[in-house]
Amino acid sequence: MAGTALAVRGLGLRCRQQLLPCLLLGSHLSASLTPSLLAGTRLYWPGWTQPRCSLHCSPLTLAGHNKWSKVKHIKGPKDSARSRVFMKLAMMLRHAVREGGANPDLNTQLGNIIEQCRGVNMPKASIEAAMKGADKSKASSYALYEARGPGGSSLLIEILTDNNTRSHQEIKHILNKNGGALSDGARHRFQRKGVVVSAGEVPLDRALELAIEAGAEDVREIEDEEERPLLQFLCDVSSLRSVREALQALGVQTLSAGPEFVACTSVQLSDSELEAASKLLELLNDCLDVIRVYDNIQPLS
Repeated sequence: MAGTALAVRGLGLRCRQQLLPCLLLGSHLSASLTPSLLAGTRLYWPGWTQPRCSLHCSPLTLAGHNKWSKVKHIKGPKDSARSRVFMKLAMMLRHAVREGGANPDLNTQLGNIIEQCRGVNMPKASIEAAMKGADKSKASSYALYEARGPGGSSLLIEILTDNNTRSHQEIKHILNKNGGALSDGARHRFQRKGVVVSAGEVPLDRALELAIEAGAEDVREIEDEEERPLLQFLCDVSSLRSVREALQALGVQTLSAGPEFVACTSVQLSDSELEAASKLLELLNDCLDVIRVYDNIQPLS
């Protein structure tokens, strides 16, 4: 679809393929799982009055064939990993409450994390308990580590910890033992975006129309860890909530929403490099202080 001009409701849309491996949902607090969190948020209630708007459409990311998504996504955890995911989310909730208060309408960071909790079916009682326990919990701090992975890939590792020295040493050890290293400059290969995820039940052409009406700026087709199709609506971080509400009003069943880091450039790895990268990401995600890991790896089709 690269370079093709489409006319949707009289608007000129330029759809460009972008080989970006957008990771699903996570997000974070002022950045993501962040989740995105994470990976950002933006725009406000649609009121789409501009006569022209540029919208990008990315190709389907086939992640299921090499099990890549199975180690990357924190969304939809298996039963064996669910308790660990809930533990990390609870930690993020407590941090967000300590930083900006317990009202999600006034605390955007908290509102984004609650959306992420709902996206992974975290019980309401667990969410409320984590928020109420914020004052009694240890103070924690957020950090974003930049790293290099196998095959020259770039990684962003989001940390929420009460001991920066311990976390730094642990992350450095895992990277050094598994073909990676801490490395400045990785942040420049990512953009902070708001990401609203829905089931891939809507045809892509119709999704483009809905994106314009809702105030989103990009639509991508991806697959989850079960190889089921999903749609990602990208927007500015500040308009994440309004875009999600607009999509829901238009009949789109949204699954999650949160800020995320979206790769600007991607790299393709060999099978052996993908295997090494999968192992590295799995080890990083097993760290309790790690809330989300982003990469710019584009799996081979």
